[in-house]
Amino acid sequence: MALSGAPGCRAGERGPRWRRPWKLLALGLLSASSVLAAAPGAGAMSREEKRRLGNQVLEMFDHAYSNYMEHAYPADELMPLTCRGRVRGQEPSRGDVDDALGKFSLTLIDTLDTLVVLNKTKEFEEAVKKVIKDVNLDNDIVVSVFETNIRVLGGLLGGHSVAIMLKEKGEYMQWYNGELLHMAKELGYKLLPAFNTTSGLPFPRVNLKFGVRHPEARTGTETDTCTACAGTLILEFAALSRFTGTSIFEEYARKALDFIWEKRQRSSNLVGVTINIHTGDWVRKDSGVGAGIDSYYEYLLKAYVLLGDDSFLERFNTHYDAIMRYISQPPLLLDVHIHKPMLNARTWMDSLLAFFPGLQVLKGDIRPAIETHEMLYQVIKKHNFLPEAFTTDFRVHWAQHPLRPEFAESTYFLYKATGDPYYLEVGKTLIENLNKYARVPCGFAAMKDVRTGSHEDRMDSFFLAEMFKYLYLLFADKEDMIFDIEDYIFTTEAHLLPLWLSTTNQTISKKNTSTEYTELDDSNFDWTCPNTQILFPNDPLFAQSIREPLKNVVDKSCPRGISRAEESLGSGPKPPLRARDFMASNPEHLEILKKMGVSLIHLKDGRVQLVQHAVQAASSLDAEDGLRFMQEMIELSSQQQKEQQLPPRAVQIVSHPFFGRVVLTAGPAQFGMDLSKHKAGTRGFVATIKPYNGCSEITNPEAVKEKIALMQRGQCMFAEKARNIQKAGAIGGIVIDDNEGSSSDTAPLFQMAGDGKNTDDITIPMLFLFNKEGNIILDAIREYEAVEVLLSDKAKDRDLEMENMDQKSSENDSHKPIYEEAPSESQDAGAVSEEPKGGGESSAVGDTDPLPPSSADSASVSVADQDPHSPGPAGAGALETACTPGDSQPQEQNTQTEANSKAHWDSEVQPMESILADWNEDIEAFEMMEKDEL
Repeated sequence: MALSGAPGCRAGERGPRWRRPWKLLALGLLSASSVLAAAPGAGAMSREEKRRLGNQVLEMFDHAYSNYMEHAYPADELMPLTCRGRVRGQEPSRGDVDDALGKFSLTLIDTLDTLVVLNKTKEFEEAVKKVIKDVNLDNDIVVSVFETNIRVLGGLLGGHSVAIMLKEKGEYMQWYNGELLHMAKELGYKLLPAFNTTSGLPFPRVNLKFGVRHPEARTGTETDTCTACAGTLILEFAALSRFTGTSIFEEYARKALDFIWEKRQRSSNLVGVTINIHTGDWVRKDSGVGAGIDSYYEYLLKAYVLLGDDSFLERFNTHYDAIMRYISQPPLLLDVHIHKPMLNARTWMDSLLAFFPGLQVLKGDIRPAIETHEMLYQVIKKHNFLPEAFTTDFRVHWAQHPLRPEFAESTYFLYKATGDPYYLEVGKTLIENLNKYARVPCGFAAMKDVRTGSHEDRMDSFFLAEMFKYLYLLFADKEDMIFDIEDYIFTTEAHLLPLWLSTTNQTISKKNTSTEYTELDDSNFDWTCPNTQILFPNDPLFAQSIREPLKNVVDKSCPRGISRAEESLGSGPKPPLRARDFMASNPEHLEILKKMGVSLIHLKDGRVQLVQHAVQAASSLDAEDGLRFMQEMIELSSQQQKEQQLPPRAVQIVSHPFFGRVVLTAGPAQFGMDLSKHKAGTRGFVATIKPYNGCSEITNPEAVKEKIALMQRGQCMFAEKARNIQKAGAIGGIVIDDNEGSSSDTAPLFQMAGDGKNTDDITIPMLFLFNKEGNIILDAIREYEAVEVLLSDKAKDRDLEMENMDQKSSENDSHKPIYEEAPSESQDAGAVSEEPKGGGESSAVGDTDPLPPSSADSASVSVADQDPHSPGPAGAGALETACTPGDSQPQEQNTQTEANSKAHWDSEVQPMESILADWNEDIEAFEMMEKDEL
């Protein structure tokens, strides 16, 4: 059977803008065995082997599910190492991860439709009765809107979907009368208060009992949310509206999606990771397909499939074109900056992007799906599991693995699309690794470190909701199923929603006529019916031919084609020259530079200048290597400059009602207490001093004594302010910028330097806040009067530690900080030695230059003469970025760096300064990602 679409629309022909041609492809469930035969030598898996593996999946599920029901239920999750349930508030807080727990038997609800997929209808009927009888949704607890939507609301709707299907068949669930749907509607109304914002973007958290604004809600102070958090609601909310006839849910979800679309970066058509829910400003401006954004893209495409609204497909195609243009560097998917998408924002990938090959299958773009999936599989074969994050040269970045299902999901879709038995073998490997490394007596335990095989006492609900569902479907034949899976679409949590919802209770306009899509020519939109001859050429070696060049990608680290210049010389491929290895006196290196389109110019001052013209490279691959070489020189320069600088610090508001959720990024001082050596930090109530500039003797010492003094920037040296407040008895000081609207979001941080005198007499900590961050504290004082803060080198735990410090917060749930850019040890901080505002004051740091265009005529790098025997500017091993091959000709960039003869960047002559200012925003984004948690 082919994947060709609907009647009346010939394969490959432009068809009507209609949902039905997408049904088979979007679900990706139809076997393509007649389209793509098994590759010779691949060894088609026998029916008996498939059945054996399918039964093994069933046994593994029983092991996990029965242990949850025996040792954990009615708790939200199972702790498989200690064989007990995880109840929020009774176990040590894990931070934001615990926001998924709401004391509503999360794992059972999340597993409901999995029971039916695995043909466990009796167990399903029993589970539904337990949910109806035992689950309470009116708990005084703060939960994640995103997690509660996809896991609990989605679980209830998925359970309802299969319950009415079974009831219609006449054997099971004859007593069922929509009880799960009634619970879903109740939960939907409990989530609606989170949408009480001017933008329509929901607050990231909501109290199930008190909502957001209620005094007892203990939430509602957040200002930011992730793009996926706000953009992964439409399937569940629309399904709830269609099932119940209550349109408000779908309306709210659509409004949130519309707002994100309107706030996309117009020149790149990319979205950032974190957005301000009130203003729509992008807080984190890096963009990728992994954590923080992933399911936003997924839901645009699936919303078109489920709801039949053309605008969702138009948006998805616009974004997808940008992803493939900037983020996709086959086989890698690397984050970029939304304003300058030609520059990578980080040199590592997170495991959540493993879903993307599956989404590409739904899109119909099979080649990059195979490439990325194969790269991920090679990483798994090296580490047994996919690390939570790994670098571009496939080293472990974050070693945890919480038994995520995204790779199994993509494996399933690729097999159903290609029929290639290779993917059955991949699934077999996943089963073997789970049983060998993750299985424990009371279930399956997450991996704490894939390198050591150590366990974590954790079995997330998504393991039962998704992993076993995809693995079972991978090996199941159509006759093994008790219903037609093609009549449903998967949510991001793999819950089943029936496709007939598209024609039920349509109360929402299908077209947003106020939004125009002018970024792409309409020919780029996939209005055609899927053509199997294009998607899956009738060649049994098709998928194998794509995978073959990548089979050693992890071991060799840098898969790379042979340039035309190398072919003409008859030599094999060589690894690209890295900036850290470059020596200006090495003839071989100069020859490599020439092939990359990089020329070397000797300057009169003894330095050499490197200038790249991509058009002069021997090939497009060599041009890519040249561009990468120039970017590495910039990164090396930035890295070395920062080694001489103090990292930024944190100001954390710990008093009621914040309890540590608000973390402000602060600039450090080069005098006073070194907070990096005092891990406990300095905690105290804040007080505004008189005079506010702190440039003379403090006139209200009684208000300042034993408190942290707030003062305004300007009129005198920073050190003078510190001495005055210290004399008044203050235990610390915060200088607030008087430049209206300044913020660490947009301005580079700097260090407050001394006044040229000995500053050993200053012993209290001093921090600097920009105007925006400072006003948050001032506003809190106006509203709550007594405001307590913690000055530290980095944010402390926002639940347990705050609980230990303040008994009043003992029952408070942990939350993300308002400012995700909490202190990072590598963030840029240029020193400011004197106050620039008053007389006799000057500044040693300039304003950030405007963002440069995404391309330029050439790239240039100035490098000082080097010792012929010394390594490149950063020394061997300073930077371990792997090659990231791409298909397109790189655009050229204008960059400049400098180094001295001892391989250190010149500290006196700094032509890099203006260039680094130009790139500062990108560097900050990269550094923030290094510290962020998935």
